[in-house]
Amino acid sequence: MTHGFDKDFWERHWQQGRAGGPGSMGGNPPNPYLARETSGLTPGTVLDAGCGGGAEAIWLASHGWHVTAADISSEALARAAERAATSGAPERLQWVEADLGVWSPGTQFDLVMTHYAHPAMPQLEFYDRIAGWVAPGGTLLIVGHLHTSGSTGRGHHPPAEASATSAAITARLDSMEWEIVTAEEHLRTLTGHGGRAVPLHDVVVRATRRR
Repeated sequence: MTHGFDKDFWERHWQQGRAGGPGSMGGNPPNPYLARETSGLTPGTVLDAGCGGGAEAIWLASHGWHVTAADISSEALARAAERAATSGAPERLQWVEADLGVWSPGTQFDLVMTHYAHPAMPQLEFYDRIAGWVAPGGTLLIVGHLHTSGSTGRGHHPPAEASATSAAITARLDSMEWEIVTAEEHLRTLTGHGGRAVPLHDVVVRATRRR
């Protein structure tokens, strides 16, 4: 199964009320890796690439970060901004409607992060692209869907083109330019509709840019 992951796809995704599904979207809390991977960092500027419902962006803003949160879906951004207005520190949040496959922020950030974002381009090329937006000494944080034998696009298994492994991601980060801090794969369980347990296979990579 192949998905376009273009603007129309994501607008439909949010408008059809799937914001409460598994993952850090809609009204869900920020994913559990965020606090762990950023707790030792000094708050500065951050780009949330593919912010969706804004859970991670809002959490970082409430912890002193100045956040640029970009997403292709105007519906997702509207929900995120509404949530931010009552969640603290909205003045440290900037919402940007952008196609991350072609848009450029025009600056670099102390932290660039992405959580389950799938633009209309190959997943690993997307990670290459956002890595270029990290300032020297800054941090890249990728939380994505783990590529497994079940990556079919059916049920809660993401399609192959929207998933990756930690080895595939880290192999693209030049060791002369990047220090790999975290490269892990996890299985966690979320509560889905009707209280049903939903397994989520995650890949988490954090790297520091040396220069």
